[in-house]
Amino acid sequence: MIEIEQGASDFSTLGLIPMPLTIEEGAHGFPIYKDTYIKTSDSTELLLQMAQFTAEKIFQHSGLSLDINPLNPSGTAIELELTPTEENEGDTTENNLDPNTTGEAYGIWVGKSVLKITSAQPSGLFRGIQTFRQLIPNLATTIDNKPVWEVPGGNIEDAPNYAFRGAMLDVARHFFTVQEVKRYIDLLAYYKINILHLHLTDDQGWRIEIKKWPKLTEVGGKKEVGGGPGGFYTQAQYKDLVAYASKHYMTIIPEVDMPGHTNAASVAYPFLNGNGKTPELYTGTEVGFSTWDANNEKVYDFVEDVVNEISALSPGPYFHLGGDESHVTKKPDYITFVNRVSEIVKQAGKTPIGWDEIVTADTDSSAIAQFWASEKNAGIAVQKGMKVILSPAKKAYLDMQYKEESPYGLHWAGYVPVDTAYIWTPETYAKGVPKELILGIEAPLWSETISNSDEIEYLAFPRLPGYAELAWSSPEKRDWNEYKGRLALQSLFFDRNKVNYYPSEKIDWVKPPIAPKTIGKD
Repeated sequence: MIEIEQGASDFSTLGLIPMPLTIEEGAHGFPIYKDTYIKTSDSTELLLQMAQFTAEKIFQHSGLSLDINPLNPSGTAIELELTPTEENEGDTTENNLDPNTTGEAYGIWVGKSVLKITSAQPSGLFRGIQTFRQLIPNLATTIDNKPVWEVPGGNIEDAPNYAFRGAMLDVARHFFTVQEVKRYIDLLAYYKINILHLHLTDDQGWRIEIKKWPKLTEVGGKKEVGGGPGGFYTQAQYKDLVAYASKHYMTIIPEVDMPGHTNAASVAYPFLNGNGKTPELYTGTEVGFSTWDANNEKVYDFVEDVVNEISALSPGPYFHLGGDESHVTKKPDYITFVNRVSEIVKQAGKTPIGWDEIVTADTDSSAIAQFWASEKNAGIAVQKGMKVILSPAKKAYLDMQYKEESPYGLHWAGYVPVDTAYIWTPETYAKGVPKELILGIEAPLWSETISNSDEIEYLAFPRLPGYAELAWSSPEKRDWNEYKGRLALQSLFFDRNKVNYYPSEKIDWVKPPIAPKTIGKD
């Protein structure tokens, strides 16, 4: 069995993001090589799936095919262990969204021959596996003619600061395929994001099949910004996305934006807009010109059908009803509409979420406000006892340009370079919003200017890891000058996984050494 000293490698050389709660350096490193194997604390399907995921990621990183629970092991062991506590024994929910974040806590103990990842809950074990992936160095060392990946010795204990750590993808302005969304899920999971909010409908397109109202996709899904062919997800495809996200311990939140941002639906079913006219499919980027008829009972029958069908496909606890930029909706009608739709969402068994404008209706503490623009609205949410999701456009909108020369994105909320994206304190950013009412953070990516995975990644990376850290790590662990050194090391992950990141000049990006070191026999 190969043994290694810790040597020059330690956790600080690996650029862990998000920064764990506690790190204790150890005396000995852990070698991963061809005889290393993966061991599970039991043989349940859940743990075996975790082991297979770990093995796949190690193979992608190193080319090593590690055995799982071999009969006659001879090498070092990566142990995956679930240790339910009396408090949460038997609770094996796949997505921990409770404000109590202990379910996502995990520990990693690195010794000479055993590296153990342990948690009381599956979600915590999965988060620990993501940290373990970051502990594996980019290149192997040759020891006794064997390639060895040296994991630094020590211990990590970790838990998230916020239970809600989200990213939003707008698939309505431009449509993204199932494979493109899965690619994004893969990258989000690496940084412990546990929410993917899908903006499924807008003026330019309706992107999810509704069985009772087939023209929504047959007609409303035919275009996108710029006049492209658009597209939509069948219910089977959407279920596939939900299942894929769930395997990554990520919850998909569906959004049907209403009563504004609704032109595509009104093209399919003109009765919705109440003006007696059939609009045309829209391929521009202006906002605020569409609405639905808040005084037509048939509209609410339609909304109920939509909410029920999508909710049946979405096991997570939330449904996002939009509610933003309804500029042509009369105020009394807006209040009526949001009130009615909020109740429809609750009847479907979901917690309603809306952009911060929804607080101007008769919403109460059973709904959640997503703060994106108005601190006044955030304050009203607090007065009502509502939970708040922080997505301030000036800080957290991934579609804002890095600078004037950026080829993708907009800048109506300002330019958001990498440092601006990181240097803010969610706990105090929204004036008067106490930490106990902050559900978490979400980084939205609107798609007016992007149409494929490369362009998604250009706007999301390298900013998204910073949002993940703001949501996961405690405030005392966040420091820009220290963080940017860790972010620089993420270029190794980006390059290895062909992530089309923006190489910000504010970061001294690290490139891998030309050749690894050799120890022992030639």
